[in-house]
Amino acid sequence: MPIYEYQCEDCSKVFSKLQKISADPKVVVCPQCGSSHVDRLVSSFASGGSSSSSGYTSSAPSCSGFT
Repeated sequence: MPIYEYQCEDCSKVFSKLQKISADPKVVVCPQCGSSHVDRLVSSFASGGSSSSSGYTSSAPSCSGFT
C-alpha cells in the first residue's frame, strides 16, 4: 500500500496516510482539525539502486600507503 501525503485546506496541516490505491481520497480527514477539505499532494519517491552514479565500484587496493 502506498503512503499518500495530503494538505488540509482549512488549517494547512500536511500529513501522510497509508491507504490502498483504490481507496477514495474524498473520505480522508485532517488529523489536526477533522476537516474533510484536503488535497492530495504530489510526493517524491525513492528507488533502490547503487549510491554510485556509474554503478561501478573498484576492488583495487588503495595506493595511499605508497611514498
